[in-house]
Amino acid sequence: MNTVTYLVPNISCGHCVHTIQSEVAELQGIASVKADQESKTVVVSFEEPASEQAIKELLAEINYPVSA
Repeated sequence: MNTVTYLVPNISCGHCVHTIQSEVAELQGIASVKADQESKTVVVSFEEPASEQAIKELLAEINYPVSA
């Protein structure tokens, strides 16, 4: 199991948190996802077939791009 933390600067409200958590959770291989409005982070635990690249791409697609 892999766990990664992404900095997502445009998490600004509870709706953002809900959207991120529900969308990322739909990826196959995701064990857990927790978005935090205060720290502007998204912590994801996953295994194959999910990947860091797939998670980053999904976040960008739903308008919550990961900060470099």
